[in-house]
Amino acid sequence: MARNVEFSEEAAVQKAMEVFRRKGYSGASLRDLTDAMQINSSSLYNTIGDKRELFVRCIRSYTKASREEALLHKANHTSPLQGVISFIDAAINNIASNNNCMVIKMTFEIAGTDPDVKALLRQANEFAHTFLLQLIKEAIAQNELREDLDAETATNCIINAFTGWHESYILHQDTERIQKMAHYLIAQLTP
Repeated sequence: MARNVEFSEEAAVQKAMEVFRRKGYSGASLRDLTDAMQINSSSLYNTIGDKRELFVRCIRSYTKASREEALLHKANHTSPLQGVISFIDAAINNIASNNNCMVIKMTFEIAGTDPDVKALLRQANEFAHTFLLQLIKEAIAQNELREDLDAETATNCIINAFTGWHESYILHQDTERIQKMAHYLIAQLTP
């Protein structure tokens, strides 16, 4: 008779995600993952699969949570500009909590060599781009942002700034520094 699964797969994936976030895909050993998940390797193989399958599930879970969080920025604000600022502030808070962005980390580590992971990360990037672009267009239409603002370029600058802010924080551990960069970026957008 088959043994019942004695752990929550969702909770286990969340624990594994933290290992991947800290150590990266290559640096995370199977032992690191199973220790964090508090399961043995046979339970991992029988329920989730191998390390790569676990990693893909972690990426899917992470990007789903990021999408849900982004949608809250829009839902919690009647002003599109406040939604943009909230989106940027959330990125800063995420960076300052030393919560390295799994998408950024994995883009540099394995997206170039793994087409499936690249596709998942590209979908996440395209969602963020489309989401932010819509907010910026709405803010321009409501005269909250400069009328002559190129919404596409502004969106690309904001999303790409996040990568630079992560790097800056890793090197300098200075929250005020990235907050100042964010305020400067927002000031460039407003009338």
